Amino acid sequence: MDRYWNTFVEGYTGYANYLYHEVTHLSWNNYFYWLIAVSLFFFVLEVVIPWRKKQPVFRKDFWLDGFYMFFNFFLFSLIIYSAASNVVVNLFNDGIGWVTGGFNLQANNPLNSFPMWAVLLTGFLVRDFVQWWIHRLLHRSDTLWAFHKVHHSVEEMGFAAHLRYHWMENIVYRTLEYIPLALLGIGLYDFFIIHLFTLAWGHYNHSNISVSGYVTGGILGALLGVIVANGLLDITVFDSLGLLAKTGVVTGFIVVSSLLLGRVMKYLFNSPEMHIWHHSYELPESRHFGANFGLTLAIWDYLFGTAYIPHDGQDIRLGFPGIEEFPHGFSGQATHGFNDDQKS
Repeated sequence: MDRYWNTFVEGYTGYANYLYHEVTHLSWNNYFYWLIAVSLFFFVLEVVIPWRKKQPVFRKDFWLDGFYMFFNFFLFSLIIYSAASNVVVNLFNDGIGWVTGGFNLQANNPLNSFPMWAVLLTGFLVRDFVQWWIHRLLHRSDTLWAFHKVHHSVEEMGFAAHLRYHWMENIVYRTLEYIPLALLGIGLYDFFIIHLFTLAWGHYNHSNISVSGYVTGGILGALLGVIVANGLLDITVFDSLGLLAKTGVVTGFIVVSSLLLGRVMKYLFNSPEMHIWHHSYELPESRHFGANFGLTLAIWDYLFGTAYIPHDGQDIRLGFPGIEEFPHGFSGQATHGFNDDQKS
């Protein structure tokens, strides 16, 4: 028990030191400033090329969503989640070892022999697929839907709505996704590139912009080009190239990705035009439990028949029946879902 208590205490001190270092030290792997940079990028796009032109730049609940971004990305982990999850992870790993007679997840990680690009691709696909199923569960369970309503209480969509969600969703997602990811060995990697990519794409899905698939295809190509040209996927063929040559590599990736994926990007990846329908106030009875559950990828919705884009949803009403009585402040939303009369 002492070991678990020490793990709990160290979870607080360790995360507090980590967060302090994030805030006070600017670096490439700094989530704190990447969150700010990505948010500012989409804020500027919403000002310059808004999809819903009549929607105010500082839309309804803009500042509340801004607080949610930092609360769910950092503060909740500082308050309790990091310390508690460290204990649970240790209990789980110890349980696996006890049941299997000493099985070591790290030593027996099936991805150990994979090149880094394959590890990243596998991690991204598996994690997104698992999260798609969890998202569906949030809509099918009355108990979980009561918490998920916080995310659906958005009435004017913008990039920051991406991270407006009940703190219980942190627990539900991380708990349910940990076991399959850990057993595959995926949970043992710190996927900075994946986290950054999914953060940016989640902001994009919720943002008040609409761009061509050729643009998003080019952006995806740019990201891949930067990663490959700088040897971040253990692909060393470009290591000896100078800056000008690497720029050419990135440009080539942009052109090829845009041309090859431009027409299919909105079938492969989620988009504002698709995700707006997930937040629709009114859905047909056949979509009673929701639609368009993809977090980053759209392919799961098309494969499993949950895709729904009946027409341009630019100005549809957002929310859910009863949103008029739903709490509008953080404290009311943070405590919502724990009473039986709220689970409907």
